[in-house]
Amino acid sequence: MRILIAPDKFKGSLTAVEAAAAIAEGSLRVYPDAEAIQFPVADGGEGTLEAAVAAGYEERLNAVVGPILAPIGAAWAIRADAFGGATAVIETAQASGLAHMEPTPANALRAHSYGCGQLIAAALDAGATEIVLGVGGSAMSDGGSGALRALGLKPLDAAGNVVPLGGGSLADVASVDISGLDPRLTGVKFRIAVDVQNPLFGSDGAAHVFGPQKGADADAVELLDAGLRNWASVLRETTGRDVNVPGAGAAGGFPASFLAFSTAALEGGFELVAGLTGLDAKLAVADLVITGEGSMDNQSLTGKAPIALADAAQALGIPVIVVAGRILVTPEDLARHGVVAAAQLLDVAGSPQDAVANAAKYLTWVTSQVLEGA
Repeated sequence: MRILIAPDKFKGSLTAVEAAAAIAEGSLRVYPDAEAIQFPVADGGEGTLEAAVAAGYEERLNAVVGPILAPIGAAWAIRADAFGGATAVIETAQASGLAHMEPTPANALRAHSYGCGQLIAAALDAGATEIVLGVGGSAMSDGGSGALRALGLKPLDAAGNVVPLGGGSLADVASVDISGLDPRLTGVKFRIAVDVQNPLFGSDGAAHVFGPQKGADADAVELLDAGLRNWASVLRETTGRDVNVPGAGAAGGFPASFLAFSTAALEGGFELVAGLTGLDAKLAVADLVITGEGSMDNQSLTGKAPIALADAAQALGIPVIVVAGRILVTPEDLARHGVVAAAQLLDVAGSPQDAVANAAKYLTWVTSQVLEGA
């Protein structure tokens, strides 16, 4: 029997690779002769880089400017193709993630994506002809302006001065100097993984919906939204492109700048990563799929990686088992996606804190239990 073990991360306790190893151990206790294929998945947010590396991409590390100017190390990955090109995988969270910044109103206004631009430059230097951008977990609300600055763009105020980095300065941008913009931007294919449909600005835009989790208070949200609205206007005047489209509000509006100055396309995160890593080939030979994540909730049912994988397996007639830290949806909800059995760590752990602290042990345990009862 071939068991495809393809979890997403258990946020706060296990990476997807660690979760896959724990599930494999539990599976082999019940089916010692099975082939346990460990294949971590992601939906374009945090964990995308890890999934790519697990699928054979070469991980690299660069020193970059973090979201509030402190230098940090940021990982990315690249793999050559058979046609002389190469695909790079970059997570905005690596260089410009909320984990690198205290979420305060001041920092929400200062945070920028300059480091992401530095990673893009590194990928171009390494010969990338395609760049996949995963945009979850970001700290900034700068519309991607910081990344373009790392690639040679100069946003100018009405007096012709370069404005400071950060979303809080975008309202002051009157024009952009594109004379130094890296010409390679137009020759590389950008694929941006997004799983939200929020526009760049407005009541459903980047600042209003995602700004508060980055530390923005009511005043900062209004400043950031005004800045993103102005940035969209400047981009439209410069390139003729309307960037206030569904999905452009992801990662603090990061896609907007690339929609303006490259041939970037917004794609569903799970499908993009699945194609990137060759998930379909693994799924095609599986007899059983085991997937999961830290919290299986209503948001999971909207296309997050484990449920998207379950749907793909169901279409092929392959049964699916879910193991998760906690499960907040009903068995009927899961059954509609082809899930035949499910278990949560909270059923065996002494407390939620115990489940997080000893997640690997309990994940192995519940995997064995659910397989014995399935």
